Amino acid sequence: MENSASGQGPRFTNRLANETSPYLLQHAHNPVDWYPWGAEAFARARAEDKPILLSVGYATCHWCHVMERESFEDETVAAILRAGFIAIKVDREELPDVDQVYMSALQALTGQGGWPMNMFLTPDLAPFHGGSYFPPEPRHGLPGFAELLDAVSDAWRNRRADLEHHASELLDHVRKGTAAPRRAPADGLHERAISGIARNFDAQFGGFGTAPKFPQPPLLQYLLARAATGPVAAGPEQSLASLPAGEAARTMLVTTLLQMAAGGIYDHVGGGFARYSTDRRWHVPHFEKMLYDNAQLVRLYVGAWRLTGDERLRFVAEDTLAYLAREMHPAAAPAAYCCAQDADAEGVEGRFHCWTEAQLEAVLGADAPAAARLYGVIPGGNWEHGLSVLERRAPDEVRAQLGLAPERWGQWERSVRERLLAARSQRVWPITDDKVLADWNGMMLRALAEAGRLLARPDLVASARELAGFLLTEMMSAGRLSHAWRDGRSRREGYLSDYAQVGLGLVELHAASAETAWLERAVSLTEAMIARFYVAGEGFFDGEAGELPVRARDSFDGAVPSGTGAACELLVRLGGICGRDDWLELARAALDDGGAIMEGAPAGAPALLLAHLLAEAGAQLALPLAPADQPAGRHGEMTAARFEFMPLVTIAAGKPGELPVLDGREPGKAYLCQHGRCQLPAASLEELRSQVAGLMARL
Repeated sequence: MENSASGQGPRFTNRLANETSPYLLQHAHNPVDWYPWGAEAFARARAEDKPILLSVGYATCHWCHVMERESFEDETVAAILRAGFIAIKVDREELPDVDQVYMSALQALTGQGGWPMNMFLTPDLAPFHGGSYFPPEPRHGLPGFAELLDAVSDAWRNRRADLEHHASELLDHVRKGTAAPRRAPADGLHERAISGIARNFDAQFGGFGTAPKFPQPPLLQYLLARAATGPVAAGPEQSLASLPAGEAARTMLVTTLLQMAAGGIYDHVGGGFARYSTDRRWHVPHFEKMLYDNAQLVRLYVGAWRLTGDERLRFVAEDTLAYLAREMHPAAAPAAYCCAQDADAEGVEGRFHCWTEAQLEAVLGADAPAAARLYGVIPGGNWEHGLSVLERRAPDEVRAQLGLAPERWGQWERSVRERLLAARSQRVWPITDDKVLADWNGMMLRALAEAGRLLARPDLVASARELAGFLLTEMMSAGRLSHAWRDGRSRREGYLSDYAQVGLGLVELHAASAETAWLERAVSLTEAMIARFYVAGEGFFDGEAGELPVRARDSFDGAVPSGTGAACELLVRLGGICGRDDWLELARAALDDGGAIMEGAPAGAPALLLAHLLAEAGAQLALPLAPADQPAGRHGEMTAARFEFMPLVTIAAGKPGELPVLDGREPGKAYLCQHGRCQLPAASLEELRSQVAGLMARL
């Protein structure tokens, strides 16, 4: 650790200054002698026989910032750590396998998890104690952090055997957690899954459970796919329990999306969604915005719009895309997308996003009273510190009060939003974590391509091409996909989720563009994915074998689909259109292994459920394209079939012979295939739609 002079006195620089992660760089000037995760730290711990403090967080984590200010910038804490520990700092987004293994240990220890995660390890990386946030002084039943360090140091010196025995038992528990019981699901899985999910549905405000309430995009994506499989027939008075599974899925999906879009979790000035709501009705969010949430929600809102025709859903999708394009491109890679924006600005959560009546009046003048009614801004604030979190619960009432026709109303609200956005842009901005993660950008690639296809927006497809080009050049080397990139430096080997999500994005880009080169790259990624992460008889692992004491694997979804769920979806989609029966069999084996999870906790494994639904009921659409020099005619009509909304159909478009599924096909017709059998070629969109509806109605 170096010590250099500055105008503010001594300034410390530790090893994190050589890293690229914004989170690690935030800690580069702590007086703590931090190491990044790696061989140097492990070797020193073993040589000096010291326990390891592993501290895991991410750049936009509110309580990580708090603990840094309170403890890691404190000289007393730093001195204790230097004397008795090897301190390692990890960005959970950069090293998700490290986070997953030790978060599993923390949850086994305490019954809960969260960030910052502070775990104590033996020099051999076995966890024996830990927790999440620790205050500087004892409070709320938590020890002060310095007090905790002293206690752990004393136990390491005087009760070493007990700690190592506990570490061994804890590792055994974590290992067992990566080997879930294998049992193929029984018939009727998806009806039971929808019924189980519905039991936790909030019929009034949408979403699942009470507070805090998370969007849960993987679960909503499964509901969207299930909702698109049958006719709508029920009346609004019917309960979920009395509805067919497809319609129950539709009700839960649409209710949730509309309620979220009305609440404060949605940014009514700038677009995009915050991480979660602290309350049941989506009012007060935790204000950080994550790429993975917004990329997945774009797909959901676009798909739900195509499912229902509700223009409110289309607006939210396009508004979110506009936010991502405006604010989430890193300067060093304008084709790619940043990780996240912080909840805090000037050290206060939500300050950037919230408003007072006086602030509205200063910006909007005579329009301020109506805007306050529209967005729920009240005297004294609807939250804390006199601030109001914007909602949009009753726009029709405000429009009626103003006496505006729909077109004039739209113009008025656009003007209000534009003025508020311009004024907000002059505030102190939250920090943006501008590293590029392959899996999250893979989700964004899929969102851009799918939205471009379903919204008939070539500009979005062009953006998807640029993003795909970045991922396949800057983040690929010698056939290997890197997980994280920043300022021209790729730091880490990729994970299962990286290969699967980028592969799925490329499959969708092919559907949107009819360019077979993207499928060729998806095939290469899939082959590499199987070679690196699949073990015969054991299934998929999230990372390659390495220094971790347990190889990371989690079949449950969090805010993003599990790596195994995404990999199975990729195998089913590509296997069907590429004629790879071996991939289909591999996917079915992995899905059979996940039967106990899907049956026992359907809300926790919707990505597996979606892949299973696709394997059971999905289809392939072969669209042979005519040569460019032939007149469009009916060829043009069937080319337009690529723009249909068919979430369980994988599209293959190209010249006859370019793909196995296109062999012997006649341009100008569409061939719907399922389980190796194709229906008679459809010569019109109406005929194709009838065939798709017939397949889906069997569920």
